[in-house]
Amino acid sequence: MTTTHEVLNQAPPLEGHDTAHDPALLAGVEREGAGWALDEIHELGRLAGTPEAREWGRLAERVPPRLHTHDRYGHRVDEVEYVPAYHRLMETAVTHGVHAAPWADERPGAHVARAAKFMVWSVDAGHGCPVSMTYAAVPALRHAPELAARFEPLLTSREYDPGLRDPATKQGLVAGMSMTEKQGGSDVRANTTTATPRPDGTYEVVGHKWFTSAPMSDLFLTLAQAPGGLSCFALPGSCPAASATPSASCASRTSWATSPTRRARSSTTTPPAGSLARRARACAPSSRWST
Repeated sequence: MTTTHEVLNQAPPLEGHDTAHDPALLAGVEREGAGWALDEIHELGRLAGTPEAREWGRLAERVPPRLHTHDRYGHRVDEVEYVPAYHRLMETAVTHGVHAAPWADERPGAHVARAAKFMVWSVDAGHGCPVSMTYAAVPALRHAPELAARFEPLLTSREYDPGLRDPATKQGLVAGMSMTEKQGGSDVRANTTTATPRPDGTYEVVGHKWFTSAPMSDLFLTLAQAPGGLSCFALPGSCPAASATPSASCASRTSWATSPTRRARSSTTTPPAGSLARRARACAPSSRWST
């Protein structure tokens, strides 16, 4: 091919550097008692600066997820297929404790270390959504000690274990959130999804959600109207019963701010009694959201 011109005045790719080489960030880590984490922060920063990691981020943004409502035999599966690069991003974040790991780490500055690692692992914004939600889910679950005892060890695990399976069979979990409905938007008090108590202590949750962040998560915090008011519930992404999934995804709605995760529109019905759905009581002991 004949050369037509020489490329001038264009910045070269920003690769081969340590994204943790930030004097203000490093000073803050030391000041807040997390100096013990500097080696791992730099390790993650150097990885974030590699061409390989940058390519993972590019592919995660360039190749959108695909929703599969049924398998080739006609069975309902409701699985979202991600490009392999997305899983590499998630695996890296989880194994480096960028998700909920500091809740299980009693060292001083553990949460500061996690925040610093989140900042330096800056190759893609989209996968940061489930990573952040997993971190945020733990203190909410602690309002329901039974739930926390069951799920917190898996949410804080540094094992990335993707795929729709019974959460109890997995080595590690990722949490999502399913809050917003069409008629309410950010006003969650307008939600119409209902939660009806059952004799065995579970709740039947019936309704729809306009946004379900990270639809392939293992556990979802979901808002529904319970007898005591608007409450937060923990719903599994998959159920022990092989035939049941707690939500049926209807479409994939793009959110450009976090495009690799997408937001799924869904209709929700909890599976039969004995499911993992329990009240999470995330906001107050009464489980009623303050207005």
